[in-house]
Amino acid sequence: MKPIPHLRNEAGVTRLYVDGKPYIALGGEVHNSSASNLRYMDEKVWPYLRGLHLNTVIVPVYWELLEPVEGTFDFELVDGIITRAREERVRIVLLWFGLWKNGLSSYVPSWVKRDHLTYFRAKYPGKIASETISPLCQAAVEADARAFQRLMSHLREVDGEEHTVIMMQVENEIGFLGATRDFSEEADNLFSGQVPECLSNAFGVEGTWSEAFGEDADETFMAYHYACAVERIASAGQQVYPLPMMVNAWLEQFPWIPGSYPSGGPIAKMMKVWKVAAPTISIYAPDIYLPNFNEICEEYTINGNPLFIPEARRDLVSAANVFYALGQHDAIGFSPFGIEDFLAEHVDEADASLMSALNIEQSGFILNGTGPYLAKSYRLLGNMLGLIQRYNGTGAMKGFVQNREKGCLLSFNKYDIKITFDTPEVGRPVAGGIVIETGENEFFLAGYGYTVNFLPKRNECKQAGIIRIEEGEFENDSWQRGRVLNGDEGAYHVKLGNDPEIHRVELYQYE
Repeated sequence: MKPIPHLRNEAGVTRLYVDGKPYIALGGEVHNSSASNLRYMDEKVWPYLRGLHLNTVIVPVYWELLEPVEGTFDFELVDGIITRAREERVRIVLLWFGLWKNGLSSYVPSWVKRDHLTYFRAKYPGKIASETISPLCQAAVEADARAFQRLMSHLREVDGEEHTVIMMQVENEIGFLGATRDFSEEADNLFSGQVPECLSNAFGVEGTWSEAFGEDADETFMAYHYACAVERIASAGQQVYPLPMMVNAWLEQFPWIPGSYPSGGPIAKMMKVWKVAAPTISIYAPDIYLPNFNEICEEYTINGNPLFIPEARRDLVSAANVFYALGQHDAIGFSPFGIEDFLAEHVDEADASLMSALNIEQSGFILNGTGPYLAKSYRLLGNMLGLIQRYNGTGAMKGFVQNREKGCLLSFNKYDIKITFDTPEVGRPVAGGIVIETGENEFFLAGYGYTVNFLPKRNECKQAGIIRIEEGEFENDSWQRGRVLNGDEGAYHVKLGNDPEIHRVELYQYE
């Protein structure tokens, strides 16, 4: 029997294992409502994924449709998605749209929505009710936990051997929008009391929330209680089927006031709170629509957190960002949002008024020719995943993506490598790539839009020279050589053009 998908830390790098082998998800997340109808998926989603060379699809499961009547469960949608994924030969990450989705409680069943006394709402200042069920509402958390546990039990029954579903996301972009914290009576009473002992020990603080955490008290209070709620839900599911569990974050952004983004969500500065209160969660995953991609990746790999990006921008930069995520941060997953649009003939643009109301950067939602380039990136990377996995965490692999700089300098054991970016062109991605040092004098270069010069280490008297440049590709983890480049095509430097490609380079030194 194949082992259940799981995370394993090896030499300081966390890998996802599926069927006993390391797995990197080259994925895409479908739109929020796509998986609510199997016919829609068959007509509008699955056909448009086949040309993208992805291996993973991220799909929601909706509490309102799973448990339309309290205690009565309907798994038709879940079973249909799993069946089609097997036919399409892709794996699935399921998103549990339970109590909270994007700071609201819009996916709870009608019997929860109507009973607003039992399942009470978080309150704005002045005790004004919100559309968000309070994380302090134990009745709601227990109802969610029962439903999630039933879902996980069903997955064990129908998928416990094939492992089509490889990971679970518990809730979606958790937090409270519109205020810094919940101002319900229950919340006020707890907020005026002492901070929990686990936080006192972890942070070396004591006293009330305000005394312990100062200006971050409101957000820390919400983070702790959301994390406690998620721990109850996630642990209930893991008891019956221990797939890896993650939470995703709507990131902190301008004007950087909790409530303008979901207060209490697992943003980078609240990650420690979450880890204390929610030990069942293994991955804290950023949804990256902001332009500072590199910085966010670095924030979310601190203290060994494995990088999984369940939602990424839809514009052209994603076709380059995936190289940086995998090459520089050993990412175990990358997934642009609304993936069924990327190769579709007609796409409705994102609602500008909605983006503005939610304080979301609209440029991250605009398709501008992304699909064909992402497909090429995924095809190239998919064929070299074995090589990438072999060099995870070794220091011999580095990734980069073009920002405002003209290039970058990468330092390896025997050589320094100067990367010069091409001038960005309208309708093409910026430069992005991976460099892997596979031997004392051997490198593989992957990506597009850049030129490479090999330099001796500083203060070295020797010069760096090129013996051989090979075009080619990987097939079944084996390098298949194409042209050997020399003369005008390779005597002085290595050039990777406008489409993703891989070169193998052999070097030597001379005096």
